[in-house]
Amino acid sequence: MKNNNRGKKTFNKYIALTGIAFQMGATIFLCAYAGKKLDAYYELDKQWFTMGFILFGVTASIYLVIKQLNRINKSD
Repeated sequence: MKNNNRGKKTFNKYIALTGIAFQMGATIFLCAYAGKKLDAYYELDKQWFTMGFILFGVTASIYLVIKQLNRINKSD
């Protein structure tokens, strides 16, 4: 019986990890979209807002993934 519970916990961890790629993609996409809109609004020559927001989105998504992974590992 103990072995079955351990298998369920491992399976639940895999289920929790499947959405990470979509979460990262959505965060980066939304930041890029907001940066593009700001660049269009302020009519800048270079896309400074887009670049800045993409860097922020990547950093934020990595932070959220690490935080989520720590939470999953602590649930052991």
